[in-house]
Amino acid sequence: MKFLFELQSEEIPARMQAAAAEQLHTRFVDALKAAGLAHGAVTADATPRRLWLIADDVAAASEGSAEEVKGPAASAPAQAIEGFLKKTGLTRDQLEERETPKGIVLFALLRREGRTASEILAEVIPQIIRDFAWPKSMRWGAASQSTAAPRWVRPLTGIVALLDGDEVACEAHGITSGRDTRGHRVHAPGVLTITSAATYLDQLRAAHVLASSAERRQIIATRAAELAAGAGLSLIPDDGLVAENAGLTEWPVPLLGRFDPDFLSVPREVIVLTMRTNQKYFALSGADGALAPAFICVANLDATDGGAAITHGNQRVLSARLSDARFFWEQDLATVRAGGLEAFLPNLNDI
Repeated sequence: MKFLFELQSEEIPARMQAAAAEQLHTRFVDALKAAGLAHGAVTADATPRRLWLIADDVAAASEGSAEEVKGPAASAPAQAIEGFLKKTGLTRDQLEERETPKGIVLFALLRREGRTASEILAEVIPQIIRDFAWPKSMRWGAASQSTAAPRWVRPLTGIVALLDGDEVACEAHGITSGRDTRGHRVHAPGVLTITSAATYLDQLRAAHVLASSAERRQIIATRAAELAAGAGLSLIPDDGLVAENAGLTEWPVPLLGRFDPDFLSVPREVIVLTMRTNQKYFALSGADGALAPAFICVANLDATDGGAAITHGNQRVLSARLSDARFFWEQDLATVRAGGLEAFLPNLNDI
């Protein structure tokens, strides 16, 4: 059987997604191992609005087990024997007396019946959610007035738990599991009902959500390089920025924009830092290796105008950013011309 587990929320910070997916994978595998439920490959990943996990070949039930527990001597005080009976949940006549070098000792054989996968998963899911650790978390809603309120990285909005096509009923943080999720915020804003664990990824794709972070990264890197080449430019490699943009989008669409060449009077490092840190844009270079007055931004939708309005808006924002950068750069140059680098030293007095 195939199991699907999805945790929906408002946008998860891009920098937290990979570690959260890894944590979900680890907690799930450890929980099923402790419960004795066999399974095959487990895949966990994230988009800005969901953590998800799919486990293949989940066994229908856990195997029963038997454990032998050594108890006190048969001649031990009644209080010691009663304590052992309470611990094992057995009665005196269910214990076995066995001859040992230390005399006759009581032994208990504990048999545990196997449980169905649905029973185990319904127990495991809430525990994973309650124990989940985020670098930063928040409370929300009416319950947030109490410090004991449920916490999540952003408000938790839904839980999907399907074993093949059957719902696994459970509840955590006041949210009941089901089969409803949501597609892309713009292209498919309505409720998306998942048919089964096997159809999950295809249904999300049809709703303009690429669930695989690796696929989103590949699309961004490939399309950005193609756009740059089409303009006679080269993409300045930045794997960290690729990953960050993949964490900000569920349907990434790279777009080519340009800025006023006059801004190139500002040092290359300042321009690249402004584009990368503030706007999440990729920098481009010309054939000579010099910084080009162009950039790649990544939209989160297929715009009906091919992205023209989005590109125009991003160009305006970048122009304002670079204007600020140029102003501060020129101010610093004026300070250096007047008094040298030493003129900045008084600024360190309060640091």
